Amino acid sequence: MGIWFACTLFVSAFLLFLIQPLFSKMVLPLLGGTPAVWNTCLVFFQLALLAGYAYAHATTAWLGTRRQARLHALLLLVPLLALPVSLPANLAPPADASPVGWLLGLLLARVGLPFFVVATSAPLLQAWFADTRQPGARDPYFLYAASNAGSLLALLAYPLLLEPHLRLTEQNRLWAAGYVVFVLLTCGCMRLLWRAGPLTPAAIRPAAGERLPLGRRLRWVGLSLVPSSLLLGVTTYITTDLASVPLLWIVPLALYLLTFILVFAARPPFSHEGMRRALPLVVILTLLPTMSRLIGPAWLIPIHLLLFFIASMVCHGALAQDRPSPAHLTEFYFWLAAGGAAGGLLNALIAPLVFRSVAEYPLAIVLACLALLRPGEPRGGRWRDVLLPAVLALTSLVITATVRMLGAERTLAGDLVQFGLPVVLCYTFSRRPVRFALGVGLLLLVGLRAADEAERPLHTARSFFGVHRVFARAIGPERYHELVHGTTLHGRQSLDPARRCEPLSYYDREGPVGQIFGALTLPAESPRVAVVGLGTGALGCYAAPGQAWTFYEIDPAIERTARTPEYFTILRDCVPAARVVLGDARLSLQRVPDRSYGMIIVDAFGSDAIPVHLLTREAFALYLRKLAEHGVIVFHTSNHYLNLRPVVGNLAKDLHLWGVGRGRGRLTDAQFLAGASASEWVVLARRQDDLGALWQNRSWQPLRPAPRLPVWTDDYSNIFSVFRWRESIRPARPAAPADAHRTR
Repeated sequence: MGIWFACTLFVSAFLLFLIQPLFSKMVLPLLGGTPAVWNTCLVFFQLALLAGYAYAHATTAWLGTRRQARLHALLLLVPLLALPVSLPANLAPPADASPVGWLLGLLLARVGLPFFVVATSAPLLQAWFADTRQPGARDPYFLYAASNAGSLLALLAYPLLLEPHLRLTEQNRLWAAGYVVFVLLTCGCMRLLWRAGPLTPAAIRPAAGERLPLGRRLRWVGLSLVPSSLLLGVTTYITTDLASVPLLWIVPLALYLLTFILVFAARPPFSHEGMRRALPLVVILTLLPTMSRLIGPAWLIPIHLLLFFIASMVCHGALAQDRPSPAHLTEFYFWLAAGGAAGGLLNALIAPLVFRSVAEYPLAIVLACLALLRPGEPRGGRWRDVLLPAVLALTSLVITATVRMLGAERTLAGDLVQFGLPVVLCYTFSRRPVRFALGVGLLLLVGLRAADEAERPLHTARSFFGVHRVFARAIGPERYHELVHGTTLHGRQSLDPARRCEPLSYYDREGPVGQIFGALTLPAESPRVAVVGLGTGALGCYAAPGQAWTFYEIDPAIERTARTPEYFTILRDCVPAARVVLGDARLSLQRVPDRSYGMIIVDAFGSDAIPVHLLTREAFALYLRKLAEHGVIVFHTSNHYLNLRPVVGNLAKDLHLWGVGRGRGRLTDAQFLAGASASEWVVLARRQDDLGALWQNRSWQPLRPAPRLPVWTDDYSNIFSVFRWRESIRPARPAAPADAHRTR
């Protein structure tokens, strides 16, 4: 019986974590803006999970397990009417309003009921099992490990096995078949429950007398909120501020699920007390290299992941140790889901509106330190719990101010003096959780302020699409303003008035873009240019009299920065008549008359993340409809981790286009000092003659398709197939002189 229940929970969790990336990928071509789509979907799935757990608790409490099982048998059949999951034809989000409400409504209508039904399984099946005469029924929480094992397997199987080999329609049919298997397994659990017979009142009386005070419930919420917030915080931090490696978000989520498996196992392999003792040490080991220049980002990533793992083990281990008797099992899982949903709402929706940087991550670290408090342990409150951390932070501030007054540059030795002693002293507070948490919080505040002082960004803005900053940089004798989104340079402008309209970075005149505009002319019947992705507007430096330029930008914060004269003046000085259309480019281009543009330039990147929906057969078919008869499509394929040229080559072959590509590797010293950056570009046209002199230029190579790589469509794409596995992780500080030769 235990094996049957464990298998059913495994299948239900597998389906639960499979439908999340599946449906999110289905709606991606309709909306674009990967961060916004994934964050909104994540919030919906967490709220739907909370609703499922609420149903499990309420119906079990009101009806009892056996009558509830009869009700649930009917509920299991309802989603079969809506499977396989699909989207209605001619579906389009509102063009003049935020699509968040529209997306939530679509999720509720198309996937809400199947997800809700599957989400009820974890608490329900454990409650059913607890109401049998099995030996493990007194403590059925070990089944939660089987549930999270299914979630972990689905998380790893989707990008590694399902996405590379199955199209979305095939994945939907597979999920529908899996749901039928899940229904049959659940019906088997019902039969086992009814055959077992109810427990005697004497067997359940001790559990029924257990009290659940409000403080205990709030503690469950807090212990589940912290790992949920840490999960999103560390993912955002390592994929934007350290290294924007595609699919790196899988690692934190896998660790998150692994901690549930370990702490709820029948025999936990790690001691909870050992994890509690390790957490302060790991926090200190993370603080020092993060605040100083002790090591590079290649080692910072595993350190932060180790901190996340230990903190999650402490929080989830405390939950496992404080789990109530089976009489309160469904309520216990409800409060766990409430804490997880609260953490998701905090990071995905509230933090981008409140914080300019990823400040929710340091805040979650501080809260994780408070998780060291035991139930009934004194919370502190004495004056020393506040005074000693304050003195520690003040010492660090005095050292920082002294170094700044002396005009000394940041060095490794200086960072160790500035942060090393306070951080080491902070470890002496580890036996006092409140004091330790306050000390960590104050030191993080000092460290973040010192980092801002060292980098000195002129401007920082955060939107739903990420964090971007404006820096004042000096390269040789010349000074520039640079726009950096995450870890990637997105544009550069010289402060020399004579070079204000000089295209720099990826767009310099000696590079591929300069050759494109030198060799090609716009068709006389369509002297219009469309640019997907604004950045600083640097491509507008190539605008010629009589041409009409339109930029398509999904992030309003980028446009505000590009139009602020204190930072960039390219739009104002070089292409004042240019239009900026806000919203996803694919949706905006659909409203443009066909054959409108003589040139379409696709230059849209968020940090180093590629918008896959702009690289599909359907997207290129849209570009061709909007392109004049003799027009060209220019695609920026520079990427540090992905080899995108074969993807474009296969699309060109599929659509019978001619194409050439050129990549410029390492720069000369003169090019570097002139503000150029290495880049790779591709040009496509309907006819060979439309490529002009580029076809004869030996530095431009004809595109070659990759026979083993399927054509990407809205129904199929595979990031792993174009991953550059041998590339190393870039340094954390963007646009430093040592990084200037690296492509994005």
